[in-house]
Amino acid sequence: MKQLPFPDRFFITGTDTSVGKTVVSAMLTIGLGAAYWKPIQSGLEPITDTNYIQRVTELDESHFIHERFRFSQPLSPHAAAAIDRVQISLTDFDLPQITKPHLIVEGAGGLLVPINQQDLIIDLIKYLNLPVCLVTRSTLGTINHTLLSLVALRQAKIPVLGVIINGQKNASNRERSPITVKFPFSVNSIS
Repeated sequence: MKQLPFPDRFFITGTDTSVGKTVVSAMLTIGLGAAYWKPIQSGLEPITDTNYIQRVTELDESHFIHERFRFSQPLSPHAAAAIDRVQISLTDFDLPQITKPHLIVEGAGGLLVPINQQDLIIDLIKYLNLPVCLVTRSTLGTINHTLLSLVALRQAKIPVLGVIINGQKNASNRERSPITVKFPFSVNSIS
């Protein structure tokens, strides 16, 4: 099997919050010797995602880019920003310059989480012009959440590097259903 190289820069998003985006980001950061950036951190206690990745990977500071926004409350970015009396705009984000071979950018929550009154995480991904690695759960309901996320990415014309199913092994989540369903695209040919 031919191994394709990872792009220099890509975005880690999930079907929801707490699906394992940060764990996957940590594994990829250490595995690729990458730089890691979480543009929006909502919630600072007990530890931020950047601090978690620093701790578990034991990588030095040169692998980490400071968050553009750090909000005190663990809420969607638009709600956390309102509490902290901060306005977020897509133009607040520029991809940082890096000295590492890769940049991993981790989102907050899922694709349709609002970052302000008009923009969602998916709009930030499109603005940054990055391909996506989608992290999803292995539990019941993941097929629906995963396909909805893939449809949204496809409609936004955002390239998908792949899907990482996180959690206990569940082979049926990877298998094709015997039921024929009409999708707006082929599940096996998402790009």
